[in-house]
Order: sequence, then C-alpha cells, then structure tokens
Amino acid sequence: MPVYEYLCNDCGPFTDMRPMAECDDPQDCPRCETESPRVILTAPAFFCMPSDKRKAAATNERSSHAPKTLAEYKASHGPGCGCCSTKKPSRLVKQTRSGAKSFPTARPWMISH
Repeated sequence: MPVYEYLCNDCGPFTDMRPMAECDDPQDCPRCETESPRVILTAPAFFCMPSDKRKAAATNERSSHAPKTLAEYKASHGPGCGCCSTKKPSRLVKQTRSGAKSFPTARPWMISH
C-alpha cells in the first residue's frame, strides 16, 4: 500500500498507508482526530525501485546544462580509457621510400594530405 501525506490545520503534517482507491479521500488526524486533506509535501521515494530504473530516472532528471562532478565522470569511464588519459595514443603511420605516408588503420576511401 502506498504512503500518503496529510496536513492537519492544528497538528501539522502526518503520513498514513491507505489503498490507492482511497488516495483522494481525507484522513482523520491521529492526534486530534479531525478530518485532514491529502497534500504532497515531499518528492516520491524511489528506494523500492530497481537500481537500473533509478539510474535512468536520475539521468532523465539531470538538466542538460548541469555538468557531471569529477567523481561521476571518473566513475563512468574505466581506467585507461582513451578520453581520460593524458597521453594521446600514437597513430599507426607507414612511410614508403618516397616519403609518402599511409595510415593502415584509417578509412581506405579517405585521401591523406
């Protein structure tokens, strides 16, 4: 059963577990027993959600202008990945006797300069 939040005018906010069919119905305050309306005071809790869905929700919620922290960036890349290393990997270059360069790993349809 889901947990809903209610706000008593005299005692303040409280929570209660109720069936989903009764989600919009008011609830009696546990202290003063006056009828209190349902309110939304906090964000939904995702602790019961599987971790992969929780990560997806967090990724979707991240703003495009909010950069990753250094810890988040390092965690997403393994050690020795090409984008994080300071040393640039050397490119395989072959030279003919005439001095012409060829790049055997490059695309064959590309013309070198």
